[in-house]
Amino acid sequence: ISLIMIKINRLIIFLPFLILGCSQNVIEENKVIQKIESLDMNIFSKKGDKIYSITSSNSSYNKGELKFEFKKPTINIFKGDQTKYIISSEESTLSNNNKLLKLKGNVKLKTIKKDEDTLYADNFIWNIEETNYLLEGNIKFENQNVILNSSKAKLGSDNIIEFFNPVKYVIKDINKENKYEINSENAYYNLTTESVSFKAKDKRVKSIIYF
Repeated sequence: ISLIMIKINRLIIFLPFLILGCSQNVIEENKVIQKIESLDMNIFSKKGDKIYSITSSNSSYNKGELKFEFKKPTINIFKGDQTKYIISSEESTLSNNNKLLKLKGNVKLKTIKKDEDTLYADNFIWNIEETNYLLEGNIKFENQNVILNSSKAKLGSDNIIEFFNPVKYVIKDINKENKYEINSENAYYNLTTESVSFKAKDKRVKSIIYF
């Protein structure tokens, strides 16, 4: 059994699967919902590895549903001791026995690298027991080389973003201006190799572009 530890008011709640370390100020409490300000939460695996952190200036915890709700959160996802992605949104929930993280409204995911990659969406869904992140609604990926748009995308642990059909992509020129625009079926952008590939329904690779 894992614990939530809150430094102020010393509230202890028994939760499965994850260890959550919190530093927060409780400003209102009733039988079901506890209002919190200036929340800074770290989520660890059962082995003690930090999975991600959440900060929010306006949040609440529903004791009956065992669910956190965050307003304008900033979430850091870790790989080892290093931040891998930084995500922000209008609101977020942590539910389903603390295994399901959902972000909604103006979702923005950034990579931590010199030439920053940015992924925008309406919604972000992550089952913490899995390694894939699902993004839905008005997907836009952009960096210094390319822009890709679709209505649905999936980011895997292999650093490959899959954009689901239909996909529109724009290649930028040396001045970082839009050079040409093409529509395609599913597209795959590799964040590690900085390449994009396109596949038809029969899964054969139609083209690969390296930047």
